[in-house]
Amino acid sequence: MLDFAFEPDHHTSQRAKRSAVSYRAGLAAEGIAERYYHALGFETRNQRWRGAGGEIDLIMQRGPLTVFIEVKKAKCFATAAARISPLQMSRIAQSAEAYSGCLPNGSLSEMRIDVALVDATGQIEVVENAFGA
Repeated sequence: MLDFAFEPDHHTSQRAKRSAVSYRAGLAAEGIAERYYHALGFETRNQRWRGAGGEIDLIMQRGPLTVFIEVKKAKCFATAAARISPLQMSRIAQSAEAYSGCLPNGSLSEMRIDVALVDATGQIEVVENAFGA
């Protein structure tokens, strides 16, 4: 019988720690955004919903309006906003379109995509209809 001692790679464990910290920071930022929308009278419909194009962080609803929210956290709002790529925007829009099939009026429903930017101090800045023309 061969006995192999397993010693975790230092770089792998550091990467895993950074990943765990980033995940928790993302959850905290999503919580800040969710509370912001609740204060505006929205109800949470879904968190981290996966669609055809990818994940939507939050889906909120107030009356007939459904809002798909991408949450970005960074040291400052500008850095957070810069982290949204055109490809990611396209994927979020595809997922929102797929989700609209669950709504009573389908793609004719009142909806928009917002971006919630959260800075290092926990402040939030929301860009409504962020992907709109």
